[in-house]
Amino acid sequence: MLRYTLRQIEYFVAVGEAGSIARAAERINVSSPSISAAITQLEAEFGLPLFVRQHAQGLSLTQAGREMLAQARVVLREAGSLTDIAGDISGQVRGPLTVGCLVTFAQLVLPGLRRGFQQAHPEVQMRQHEMNQVELFSALRRSEIDLALTYDLGLPADLQFTPLLQLPPFALLSPDHPLAGRAAVSVDDLKDHPMVLLDLPLSADYFLSFFDALGAKPIIAERTRDMAVMRSLVGQGFGYSIANVRPLSPLSPDGNPVVCVPLAGDLRPMRMGLLAAQNVHRANAVRAFIGHVSACVQAGQLARIGGLPLV
Repeated sequence: MLRYTLRQIEYFVAVGEAGSIARAAERINVSSPSISAAITQLEAEFGLPLFVRQHAQGLSLTQAGREMLAQARVVLREAGSLTDIAGDISGQVRGPLTVGCLVTFAQLVLPGLRRGFQQAHPEVQMRQHEMNQVELFSALRRSEIDLALTYDLGLPADLQFTPLLQLPPFALLSPDHPLAGRAAVSVDDLKDHPMVLLDLPLSADYFLSFFDALGAKPIIAERTRDMAVMRSLVGQGFGYSIANVRPLSPLSPDGNPVVCVPLAGDLRPMRMGLLAAQNVHRANAVRAFIGHVSACVQAGQLARIGGLPLV
């Protein structure tokens, strides 16, 4: 007979991922004493220390804890499949749903999509994670997320992509940049000016490929992995940048104006869409979210970021 509960396993996974009881408590909205008691009970039941207590640095998993965490995730996924099966039988849209989103546009797209979906399906417990492209691939393969909203960049053959939106590239410039007044600029126009590169895995290769096609090298003055920092650097005059998702405000995060100018030439646009593992069971909640996002795209709700619907 099992002498531990799924709830205790859930708390263990939360602490293992968060690295501290306090952060886990905040993430899953449970009191710290309840989580601490659950961890103590699990360690007593298994006869193994799962964590090393480091007062200044929180908790770190022991070797046994790392192995148990991997299996605990499997247990929770399998337990969640019971809800999926019940939903399929009853036709209800309910249960857990975890969606990943590419960090470059998550703040512009995912909260709005999530709000509309959860209003329509209040019995779905939805969680979101913001990641770079490589992290999204890994999370899908490990079944840590059900779906990813991302670009068609470096897509591996074992994952299935459904395109939803086409996003042509454009240049971001400060208003006093010598190219800011043009109706469009080319990569050849930009190559002799300082560049602020959005230096994320695969994204950077995409932007730099425009210059490779010319046999040119950009003058990379600044690099950042943060979209907001990139816009602020542009607004402060450190250089131009290139992006595919238009900001919703003409101001950078630190309050300076930024101009968006279309890029001329035969440049491959990004396609935004939903990425999932192939040949996996899709619960009603997953299918409902796919339908919801497609409907939002068709209704033009993402047009403000500069996208052209593909559905």
